[in-house]
Order: sequence, then structure tokens, then C-alpha cells
Amino acid sequence: MRLRCGSVFARADRRTKKSFEPMAKTRALVKRRKAIRNIRKITRTMELIAMTRFQRALRRATEAEAYTRKIAEIAADLSTSAADIRHPLLEKRDKIDNCLLLVITSNRGLCGGYNASILREAGARIRTVPEEGSTLHLEVSGRRGISYFRFQNISVSKTYTQFEDRPRFDEVEVLANDYLERYTSGKVDRVDVAYMKFHNISKQSAVVETLLPLSAVAPQQPEKPVPEPAARFVEYEYLPNPRDILEEILPDSFRVRLFKCFLDAAVSEQIARRIAMKAATDNAGEMIKRITLQYNRARQAQITKEIAEVIGGAAALK
Repeated sequence: MRLRCGSVFARADRRTKKSFEPMAKTRALVKRRKAIRNIRKITRTMELIAMTRFQRALRRATEAEAYTRKIAEIAADLSTSAADIRHPLLEKRDKIDNCLLLVITSNRGLCGGYNASILREAGARIRTVPEEGSTLHLEVSGRRGISYFRFQNISVSKTYTQFEDRPRFDEVEVLANDYLERYTSGKVDRVDVAYMKFHNISKQSAVVETLLPLSAVAPQQPEKPVPEPAARFVEYEYLPNPRDILEEILPDSFRVRLFKCFLDAAVSEQIARRIAMKAATDNAGEMIKRITLQYNRARQAQITKEIAEVIGGAAALK
């Protein structure tokens, strides 16, 4: 008797659960739609924040672009016209025993394939350095890059996390002075930087550039072609002498060039984050539409079933 009652209760419980399945489904859809709406609010807010930071970083990068290009052109012209003067920052060393690679990544995620592209280019350079018979000194800026190389069991000599979306020149100058001292003293024979280069709003590319020696750095060309008369050879008069001028302008050229790398990285990061958050917001909107359609269908089926049960019960009473 006990077993029979238990089986009856079990069948009744299954019927009860089955009758409440549509209601449970609609409740789950409502909760899911509410959660996605909250996520869409977050991604939309992050998109607006990224847009504001991008505009601010773009303004700083644009202001530094003309100065960086001009000082690179002057340094290249001076080194060409003063060919009889030797400077340690211009000399290409025959054998590269020690190579320093600085990888600039972001401190935060949610920026699409920004960090992955930079780390891919950096990984290619890391693999080629031992093939050249050189010792690699790896330095990483950004928590994402630090975590990646820690996961890959690749030793990193120095790490930096203070460079956010508004890098300051005084912070970069400390880093540049350290590189200059190590290069002139012979501790490092080449300095490379892996970062996201900013071309324009619609184009950014992950590159690995050689900043030292300065003779390997080509001055950046403007987007518009230079007229032929303006592209002629420039002849300089040196006062007091070419050596003192080169001693002053070449280190400044390297400092400004390194600072421009951080500015480009900041602009490119905000562009990538804005694109990623916009895509997430659009996807959330599409999911909300799809869940709303599913909810309406489930609710309509539930109402239809309840009406059929009422009609069936009324017909049974006749």
C-alpha cells in the first residue's frame, strides 16, 4: 500500500511539474533578458568612456605627431650632413650581443584583439633573437603582457604598470634615460619596441620598431605627399659646432620617439576597447530581441493551453 501511494504521489508530482514547465520557462526568459539588459548598460557605458578617453588621447598624439616627425627629420639630416662626426647613438654595431625588447600592452582587458596582436609580433621577435646569436632582455609594460609572459614561462627582466591611457613625458623620460645609459655603456646593442602603431582612426597595426641605434629609425612621413621643392636636401650651418648640437638633439629625439610609442599605444587601446564594447552592446541588443520573441511565444503557448484546459473542464461538466 505504501509503495502504491508513493507511486501515485510520484505520478502526481510529475504532472504538477509538467503543468508548470511553461511558467518556469517564461520566468527564466524574463530573468535572462533582465541580466542581458544590465550587461548592455555596462557595455554601453564602457563604450562612452572609451570614446572620451580616445578623443583625449588622440588630441595628445596629434599634438606630438608634428614635433616627433620634425625632430626625427632634423636628426636624420644632421647625421647625414655631418658624416665625419661619429656619435654612439648613430653607430650600428656589427655584432648584436644584447638586445632589449620593450613590449607595450594594456593594464585592462575588454579591448578585443589589441593585446593578442602585440604579443604575436613580440613573440615572433623573441623567437628570432636567439637565432641571431643575441641575448634577449625582455621588459613589459601592462598587466596583460605581464600575465601572458608569466603564463608562457618567459623570464621578464623589468615590468611597468604605471603607464595608463594618459602617459606622462616625465615617466617615459626616466625609462628613456635608462635605455640611453645602457646603450652608450655597451650593456645593450639594440633597443626594440613592440606596440600598436596608430596610423589613423580606421587603421592601427602591431609593429616591432628599432629605436636604437637612431640610424635605424626612419623619420615618419606625413599622410599627404610632400611637394618636390620641399623635399630637397637641407644644408645646415652649425653654431657652435656639430658635435655639441648632436649631443643635445639625438638623445631628445630618442626620448620623444619613445614617448610617441606610448601615445600611439594609448590611442589604439581606446579605439580597440570602443569597437569591442560597441560590438558587445549590439550583440546584447540582438539577444534581447531574440529572447523577447521566445518569451512572447512561450507566453502565448501558456495562455493557449490555459484556455484549452478551461474549455475542456467546462465541457466535462456538461
